[in-house]
Amino acid sequence: MVFSSMVFLCGFLPAVLIGYAICPAKYRNFFLFVASLFFYAWGEPRYIVIMLFSTVFDFCNGLLMEYLDRKGRPQYRKWVLVLSVVINIGILCFFKYTDFVLQSISQLTGNPAHLLKLALPIGISFYTFQTLSYTIDVYRREVEVQHNIIDFGMYVCLFPQLIAGPIVRYSDIQDQIKGRKGNWEERFYGVQRFILGLAKKVLLANQIGALWNQISVLQHGDMSMASAWLGAIAYTFQIYFDFSGYSDMAIGLGYLFGFRFPENFNYPYISQSITEFWRRWHITLSTWFREYVYIPLGGNRKGMIRQIFNLLVVWFLTGLWHGAGWNFILWGLYFFVLLLVEKLFLLREMERWPEIFRHLYALFFIVVGWAVFACDDMNRLLTYLGTMFGVDTVAGNKISLYYWSTYGLFLIILLLGSLKLPKKAADRLYDRLQQKLLAVSPVWGDSIAFVIRLVWLAMLLLVSVALLVSGSYNPFLYFRF
Repeated sequence: MVFSSMVFLCGFLPAVLIGYAICPAKYRNFFLFVASLFFYAWGEPRYIVIMLFSTVFDFCNGLLMEYLDRKGRPQYRKWVLVLSVVINIGILCFFKYTDFVLQSISQLTGNPAHLLKLALPIGISFYTFQTLSYTIDVYRREVEVQHNIIDFGMYVCLFPQLIAGPIVRYSDIQDQIKGRKGNWEERFYGVQRFILGLAKKVLLANQIGALWNQISVLQHGDMSMASAWLGAIAYTFQIYFDFSGYSDMAIGLGYLFGFRFPENFNYPYISQSITEFWRRWHITLSTWFREYVYIPLGGNRKGMIRQIFNLLVVWFLTGLWHGAGWNFILWGLYFFVLLLVEKLFLLREMERWPEIFRHLYALFFIVVGWAVFACDDMNRLLTYLGTMFGVDTVAGNKISLYYWSTYGLFLIILLLGSLKLPKKAADRLYDRLQQKLLAVSPVWGDSIAFVIRLVWLAMLLLVSVALLVSGSYNPFLYFRF
């Protein structure tokens, strides 16, 4: 079950919202815990035990560290932390990387590999990082130990952000677990944010994703340089609107239940450098690696050579986190090199560049990076990159002309949708409409403007649902996570 499915939209979500509304406040965490377990079990019933084990395990680790403090043995707390890291990362690596390692060894040695063919537990990378954040912050004494297993279980399993983020650290919502409140204005904002996220996913990501799906399977002889670049650009838009759409839906659902999840995207494609891009893209993942890997390794405090090594570790792990494949590792190292070059000298040089050149530079390397990310077979990746850069191919053909002419206008819409301009224009238009309505009717002006916004959101929701009912292309990109 995912947010952009009819079962979720028409069955699970309304039932949970009604149940949450009528549930007494002191039982709401228990209700959300049970509802979240049902949500997870619907899509992955076999592996719910793993998520529950991680929950109970790290809950007990927090209590054990508190016990050691109380008994005057704080020196042993680090061993609890080590145990937590080893077990959690061990489970993640076993399910996510075992076959990858076996296959890689087989390719190096020439011996056949007996793959385990393990199904990847949905969302394991997200909830593993969340439980680890709790244990590490308890060890650092930055958060209080949670004594209620239901409250902690609700935090780990909370369905809005369970399968596609954002990565919500315990410190982000520890005060909201018991003391959250909400008013109707915030709930309406949650509904609006959810619908806009759903529209991003269904109306934008899915439609341009269908183009990438068509281009990516073209035979080498049929794919031109123009087709390859169009496919990479299509995937660039697909992954942004898909991932940011899910994050918007998660944040919107959080508001409906009184939670304030951290923002995960901040218009990354307006960036003027790769450094800026990674401050705007998947913000919660970058924050997690900075707080729990980069800074503990020494950050930038131990000289340039050590800083370069720390960055290398972070970006190798960032690539590996995204998937069990050499293309993901290459993707992480690709951005490591770009960020290192910018840090060493390029950012200073770029200050003299015109703004448009800085934008084009960033977008060029971002699009190439997403091509690396999208091609999970190394031979296919090399062929695709070769086609993008004109190796043994033609510049264009009838197929590329057809795709560019068919999707040209939609690409312009996607480009505008990835900028701040539409939101600014919509806010300005709404403010002007509200002012005019207030001038005509001081009593009813606000209400009429609110109804107009409701109608617009309802239309957006209906169109999105209509596309889902039609059975159109609706992939879920985050099963690999």
